Amino acid sequence: MKNEMTKPQAHTGSYYAATVNHVTDFAPLQGAKETDVCVVGAGFTGISTALHLAERGYKVHVVEANKVGWGASGRNGGQMIGGIAGEKNIAKHHGRDVEELFGELRWAGHKIIRERVEKYSIQCDLKSGYLDVAIKPRHLRDFEADYERLEKAGFPHEFRILSKEETRETIGTDAYIGALLNRGNGHLHPLNLCIGEALAAVSLGATIYEQSPVIRIEKGTRPKVVTEHGSVTADAVVLAGNAYHFLENKLRGIMFPVNSFIIATEPLSDDMAATINPQDLAVCDPNFVLQYFRLSADKRLLFGARLNYFGDDPGYIMKRHRRKITKLYPQLANVRIDYAWGGTIGVPINRVPLLGRVAPNVFYSQGYSGHGVNVTHLAGRIMADAVGGTLEQFDLFADVKPLVVPGAHTFSRPMVALGVLYYQIKDRL
Repeated sequence: MKNEMTKPQAHTGSYYAATVNHVTDFAPLQGAKETDVCVVGAGFTGISTALHLAERGYKVHVVEANKVGWGASGRNGGQMIGGIAGEKNIAKHHGRDVEELFGELRWAGHKIIRERVEKYSIQCDLKSGYLDVAIKPRHLRDFEADYERLEKAGFPHEFRILSKEETRETIGTDAYIGALLNRGNGHLHPLNLCIGEALAAVSLGATIYEQSPVIRIEKGTRPKVVTEHGSVTADAVVLAGNAYHFLENKLRGIMFPVNSFIIATEPLSDDMAATINPQDLAVCDPNFVLQYFRLSADKRLLFGARLNYFGDDPGYIMKRHRRKITKLYPQLANVRIDYAWGGTIGVPINRVPLLGRVAPNVFYSQGYSGHGVNVTHLAGRIMADAVGGTLEQFDLFADVKPLVVPGAHTFSRPMVALGVLYYQIKDRL
């Protein structure tokens, strides 16, 4: 099956692409290559997997259709959030307690990121501090349950429930009735993290090919990844394309592409930044059709939201997001917006991250439902383990069979539109 992304593309016009520390320029794949493991996709999942494997001494080739971090990994809100989507569904399938299954795994991605940032001196504006904000009383009840869980687990970072007044003092708006502060979570520059990890993998011997869309995979004892101008034959292949390509029929209809759009304002004054976010926290509401925002390192307001809209017109994104920003912070009504961009996240129907195989030696990992910064790094470790024959954590996810919607791939847009409308109504109840 041909990859649907057959024309290589440059990075989207995002704030992240404009402020990247290193512009990658890896050569396209040319000719026939051989390696231990071939990874398809150079986003967080693919790069994290490649780095884990390279650290363990594997010879790794990464084949990317566009640029390192081109997709959701280089476009997202940059929020490092604990937890794994679909935890309850996974625990129900295995007949085990959620806490028993996910105590360590919820925060494993954070640990991996922090260790890599330190070990490889990756400059990605990594900061601690995250605020879940409540719009309705039921949100506060959920936060109280989260607080009790963190307390019971002996969570080592500061966490506490904030009142409406404390929330207003913390983020300068009356829009929320309370919040849960968690300093174990945080935020970062995602594209700089992804590229930094890619360079780390290369320093350990990994090879990365950009501008090389994969057109097919030939399965067998040693599967072959084929592009227009070359191929990579390997002992194992890892598919890490998430919502951006489907090389296998098996991966169609199990995940919906949901769009999220972000703007970046002009740099705010020190006084204005201190007014709206003096503690430099990442902020997110608990809705499915959610809003999230934070300050960049140069004090721009980065504001994002999921929208029932398909496309990437900057003018439309700016118009929609300006209204949302002004509602939160009237003092920013006339602030200049310098960047506007969109990206696509993969949302499985049951919200369970999709880890599995399409052949005994062809693995895949995708579908993180907006928790990608954290979970992709955990997934990279799990995929490296699976390639090496350790399958305990891999099977935790792979044994949960994905739900399939016939025709979902062909009719994904109208289906997503209906789904988003459903959740918009549910969010308001």
